[in-house]
Amino acid sequence: MLHDVLWQQNARLAGECLHHPFVRGLADGTLDPETFKRYVAQDAFFLNAFARAYAFAAARSQDMATFTQICELLNGVLRELQLHADYARELKIELDRVQPYPAVAVYTDFLLATAGQREPGETLAAMTPCMRLYGYLGTELAQTVVAENPYQSWIATYSSPDFQALIARVESLLDAMAPDSQSVRDAYAHAMQCELNFFSAMLDPAV
Repeated sequence: MLHDVLWQQNARLAGECLHHPFVRGLADGTLDPETFKRYVAQDAFFLNAFARAYAFAAARSQDMATFTQICELLNGVLRELQLHADYARELKIELDRVQPYPAVAVYTDFLLATAGQREPGETLAAMTPCMRLYGYLGTELAQTVVAENPYQSWIATYSSPDFQALIARVESLLDAMAPDSQSVRDAYAHAMQCELNFFSAMLDPAV
């Protein structure tokens, strides 16, 4: 299946994300709370663009079945944004005043440009890495339970059966809609690199 081929081609980047200091801090609960606060703000900005990219892909879909499936995935992102809104209230973050870090802006600009200008299959190739990577990280981190980890709810969200089901749906759509072309492979790989850069930017916003 195409989604497995693309994931395996980018296994090195996935491993770098898993072992990134930001992710390890989530895993063992040692991540500085201010760093997590920055992450919540930046990720909410990112997810807003991610939701819009799904909306573009839905609008460009060629049949009602695909339109419906993409809209259901969009609803999943809206639920994830609600989780971030809950975090934001707790952490006193004004989400409507968030300015993206350079690495985050590069990622969101890439997603929106792809969604607005390319075919839906290529858009899904640019969006699937975020879903697959977070599901992978959540599953891996859930295998080691740390007592009183303040980030346990983050781990639980991305290792949950509901999130894994969303991954399966987006990967099924990717397989159905995207050709195994160089542009599709490039979009997937670029998104994976953007994910790694996103984590680095949480520790050094100038990245």
